[in-house]
Amino acid sequence: MNKHLLLCAFALSFSPLFALQATVKGPDSNLKVDISVKEGKPLYTVTYKDNIVLEDSPLGFVTSIGDFSRNVSYVGQKSSSIKKTYVQDRIKRSSVNYNANELRVTFTNADKNPYDVVFRVSNNDIAFRYELPQYGETASIVMKAEATGFDFPENTTTFICPQSDPMIGWKRTKPSYEEEYKADAPISTTSQYGEGYTFPCLFHVGDNWALVSETGVRSKYCASHLSDATEEGLYTIAFPNEGELNGLGASTPGMALPGETPWRTITVGDNLKPIVETTVPFDVVEPLYEPSQEYKFGRSTWSWILWQDPSINYEDQIKFIDLAAEMGYEFTLIDGGWETNIGRERMEELFKYAQSKGVDVFVWYNSNGYWNDAPQCAKQCMSNSIDRKREMKWLQKCGVKGLKVDFFGSDKQQMMGLYEDILSDANDHGLMIIFHGCTIPRGWERMYPNYVGSEAVLASENLIFNQHFDDNEAFNATLHPFIRNTVGCMEFGGTILNKRLNRTNDGGTTRRTTDVFQIATAVLFQNPIQNFAIAPNNLYDAPASMIEFMKEVPTTWDETRFIDGYPGKYCVLARRHNDKWYIAGVNALKEPLKLELNLSMLMDGDECTYYYDNKKREPQKETLKVKKASSVPVVIQPEGGVVIVK
Repeated sequence: MNKHLLLCAFALSFSPLFALQATVKGPDSNLKVDISVKEGKPLYTVTYKDNIVLEDSPLGFVTSIGDFSRNVSYVGQKSSSIKKTYVQDRIKRSSVNYNANELRVTFTNADKNPYDVVFRVSNNDIAFRYELPQYGETASIVMKAEATGFDFPENTTTFICPQSDPMIGWKRTKPSYEEEYKADAPISTTSQYGEGYTFPCLFHVGDNWALVSETGVRSKYCASHLSDATEEGLYTIAFPNEGELNGLGASTPGMALPGETPWRTITVGDNLKPIVETTVPFDVVEPLYEPSQEYKFGRSTWSWILWQDPSINYEDQIKFIDLAAEMGYEFTLIDGGWETNIGRERMEELFKYAQSKGVDVFVWYNSNGYWNDAPQCAKQCMSNSIDRKREMKWLQKCGVKGLKVDFFGSDKQQMMGLYEDILSDANDHGLMIIFHGCTIPRGWERMYPNYVGSEAVLASENLIFNQHFDDNEAFNATLHPFIRNTVGCMEFGGTILNKRLNRTNDGGTTRRTTDVFQIATAVLFQNPIQNFAIAPNNLYDAPASMIEFMKEVPTTWDETRFIDGYPGKYCVLARRHNDKWYIAGVNALKEPLKLELNLSMLMDGDECTYYYDNKKREPQKETLKVKKASSVPVVIQPEGGVVIVK
């Protein structure tokens, strides 16, 4: 066939009359995406090692200027390779090599308006987005809906968290990504509220696993989630509920043209290692601004988590500053209510006292503008630029290092703008930011250099509120490393050494997990600023070995490796800080778990510090001599843990 005929045949192969296909594979060729047009609809499928992960799944979107999901035509494609090496603190590894193949496919809709679908495929990760040009004099559009979908085979089971109704929960502060997961649920299970499911979403697809999420969300788009599935297993991208933010602001995103959507991501593997270790949320985004200074991370004390609202007074905050100094922690967090209970003048005294002890301070703020009824102060300080900059100027003058800002309750584009404005203004004043009562981060550790964490999980505060959450603590803890914490920082506020969850360690809810379980979560849960739930009484009523461990455990990691586990049952991870390895495991089962761990980071003959529970669930510390690093036997007691340090 001559060159002219070959080109004609290639063009014919993309005629709307045929089921047509373009293909992009990862560098090792195991992960493959096929893009096609069938009956005028753009579709994609995903296979891993020739096994189907996603069946024909829709692409496209509907806008204020037309439908880009039906009656589309193929125009062309362009392939390239992506090779990137970057250094990134605050994530699960400090140095990342990202290699991917990119395919840019151009379509036109029925009005002949073009758009691109860009796929980047690495060995285990897919990222894709839409890129739109300006259409003549049309320089802005409203994205009314996305057809973008994920069609899983019928044998798939799910590990997903329901999106809540808007304006429900305490003081109308939801959605806040704090609902409960179901493990191994059937593919077509209806969500609790009928609002679909929050990202990230984990799927068990036969012998494979797939994690679906998004990244690169900022003020230029809303955050999204998945709809409920059809009976056939199709989930589609869903925008925020109109009722969020007290009904104010659009639920559909507006876009300036030219523009692009956030990246949607799919991580795929025939085991859970690629899921746990993925860096795709950070691979496809770039920093949005330079840090105004070098930000430093670390451990923090936090009175509110056990001592609650009455502890937000001058005297109790002195106790927790002293505790931070005793533990060698870098920070203390002063929670909500300080403006009324302590006052700004005495807060300045607290700041000076903490600094004299070598402890820096984070201060809690209410995000509230008009979107909920949360009463805690300080409020009306973060919701607009004038008040926010005035407040941040005062905090900077006082030497405060960071803010914890709470109660957001919406994924609308307008709220994404507030997140970005708080981060940007805080950087101008040398302040780090933790978000609470919030959405998940979506690549924010790389995009915003002063971002240091988000809650967005059923976190430690719920253990204090209701015994149900203590009874399920181990189950939930074995989910997070496979789901929520895979895509970004998780500010859980854990490691509770009180047996009873109140101020005097003698009332309230009862902790079911062991002490070693608790110190293991200090490693399992990744966040660069850890607000641990250590209390002053733990210096004398907790085992000395547990306090010694908590004085040494780091909060930033240079490498993370998945060792073993299954979501909702057990999890063992290894993390490296500088040249020191921490191997941590927890067991959610009701019987002892015997494992043979392949710890390739260790050497035969190594001597390690070993923390474990005996049969009475009492913490033990001893020296472990590794006989064979490829097969290290451990026993994890029910709702217990192990930690190996080398």
